[in-house]
Amino acid sequence: MTEPRFGIEEEYFVTDLHTRRMAGAPSPEAREACKKAIGASFASEMFQGQFEIASPVFTDFVEASDYLTGARQTLNKTLEPFGLGLLCAGSHPLADWREQIPTDEPHFHDLFDTYGHVARRSVLSGLHVHVEVPEHLDRIRVMNEVLPWTPLLLALSCSSPLWDGASSGYKSYRQAACDEWPRMGVPPLFADQQAYDEHIGFLTNTGVISQPSQCWWGVRPAVRYPTLELRMTDACPRVEDALTLAAFFRVLVAHACRQPQPGSAYDASARWILEENRWRAKRWGLDGKFILAGQDSPCSISQWLALAKARFAETAEDLRIPALFERANRIINGGTSADRQLAVFSQALQQQPGPRSALSQVVDHLLEETSRS
Repeated sequence: MTEPRFGIEEEYFVTDLHTRRMAGAPSPEAREACKKAIGASFASEMFQGQFEIASPVFTDFVEASDYLTGARQTLNKTLEPFGLGLLCAGSHPLADWREQIPTDEPHFHDLFDTYGHVARRSVLSGLHVHVEVPEHLDRIRVMNEVLPWTPLLLALSCSSPLWDGASSGYKSYRQAACDEWPRMGVPPLFADQQAYDEHIGFLTNTGVISQPSQCWWGVRPAVRYPTLELRMTDACPRVEDALTLAAFFRVLVAHACRQPQPGSAYDASARWILEENRWRAKRWGLDGKFILAGQDSPCSISQWLALAKARFAETAEDLRIPALFERANRIINGGTSADRQLAVFSQALQQQPGPRSALSQVVDHLLEETSRS
């Protein structure tokens, strides 16, 4: 089979190594140094203390691993003389959204003007994965085939349990915060590309959006590339976890492209199940119990992964990533970043240093995981 090309986008928090807080406004010199070090892959984010790298197009995961590892090392090395470090997670344990300074670009000014506090509070970082879809296929039908499995990826990625100085009760508070925005979460039910294009045309013609990229659904057809884009997953401190999720999404898309009628089983009932599973994934992560069509009782994350392996193992073999499900199982056995963060936080609180000190220990933990090659 043709191996689909792919790309990865990671969002990072710039962190003051003295205070352990998210940097409200890193110096222009620090930002320019990072931009120069990374080159065209460097991109601004909504807040000055945040930025993104958008990878080149990859054909295999050796390239992807080398690039992500190298980019993180380069950024950390560049930031260190300024007393700053790189933190990759869905939320920053010591970020105060009230202190964050918007990036001075027209696009971001428009977001803050339009969405107010919803935008101001979105101090969040995601992992985005693009996977190529052959031109002759209907991307929306392929998306419909993939969508029911995406809460499994979300559960594996959870890394935002701490928010506004406390445990949020969610393993992915980032996804809970995303639900404050319009046109995020699960996309509406579209039969095919034509239905999708008509919907985007309606939103544009009525002034709801000014461009298609203002639909920020958890999976969407990319505007600039012939890809499907995964946006639901949290940013991952560990490079190997980010690569596992990217590989998983690539396998899902490749498998969907193989089907004679991709998305034919995706209907209103399947979408309802998807919505419920997404909620369970963001609330409980790996501890969630998930609903599957045709089954009378919910299943565990391990049972769901076993079903995924039975269905997608052949595609994973064809894409030369046969260890995918073993790697995903290691995440389940070892816990997500959210689980590790909460363990560090709980242990620190038992030593009675106070919440601020306990959160600092979580930041140190995340800085170390982000920098580990």
